Amino acid sequence: MQNVSIAKQWFYRFKPLIPRRTQLWLRRKRANRIRNRVKFSWPILHLEVHKPHQWQGWPQGKQFSVVLSHDVEWATGRDRVEAIFNAEQELGFRSCFNFVPERYNTSQALITKLQAHNFEVGVHGLKHDGKLYRNHEIFTQRVPKINAYLQKWNAHGVHTPARHHQLDWNHAWDVSYVSSTFDTDPFEPQSDGVKTLFPFCVADPNSNSTYIELPYTLPQDHCLYVILQERTIDIWKKKLDWIAQHGGMAFVITHPDYMNIGEQPTGLEEYPIDLYKELLNYIKTKHAGAYWQALPHEVADFWRKSNVQTQFDHIGQ
Repeated sequence: MQNVSIAKQWFYRFKPLIPRRTQLWLRRKRANRIRNRVKFSWPILHLEVHKPHQWQGWPQGKQFSVVLSHDVEWATGRDRVEAIFNAEQELGFRSCFNFVPERYNTSQALITKLQAHNFEVGVHGLKHDGKLYRNHEIFTQRVPKINAYLQKWNAHGVHTPARHHQLDWNHAWDVSYVSSTFDTDPFEPQSDGVKTLFPFCVADPNSNSTYIELPYTLPQDHCLYVILQERTIDIWKKKLDWIAQHGGMAFVITHPDYMNIGEQPTGLEEYPIDLYKELLNYIKTKHAGAYWQALPHEVADFWRKSNVQTQFDHIGQ
């Protein structure tokens, strides 16, 4: 796995043997050290924001776009999908739920229900075991299964686990888009950000294969509320407002596994779903009429048809 230190690779190999509380303690200590040195590059990367070449703007003349997506890591998260789905519908939003095919069972009934209500379903790796990009042999072995699940679920894209990335390998998937990167996130295992608020096209120079990469641009919920132990949505609001100001894509990734939907006291790795609802209400009220709310595959389709080019630092190639 490129751009991941040897220490991090060993951590992921022995992670299943480390008690969860110890894992959290180690991650929090590391995150606090990182946070002290990245105040000028996270959550906002203070560089000039480059608009894509030949950029004509978002559909319907909107100022910026909003994309909501959920990575469902365990069966616990799967069982909370409908509560989040209901909350989003009540507020007039749609999202994409990304499931791990070989870690827990995802019923066809759930997938059918989401898609029937114009929500999207995606594939979140295969096993979520940290091995997908360990070497090309493992990756190649898993490609046929991932493609089979993409077809079975009528899914358009892949969200890579832990946002591990190797952009040129991803052409092996039958996808419209991949989400494996971010604009800036020094807390991720592969912390090399693409430094853009926009999607970009990844072309294979050896074939006609292309896909659209959708980097997430708001900090992930697990990082904010479990690792950094934030208690408000102030960081989300600050970053969202900045993205809106620069006309970018506000791509939000949350995890149902860590959302407490109110049925029990908040657990060790949970935060109240009310924080997510507060974010949705903030988008809806503060930026009313200014945003294009779209599913990931809709953004990818729009980007492909727009034939625009984005300036970014090539990573994982």
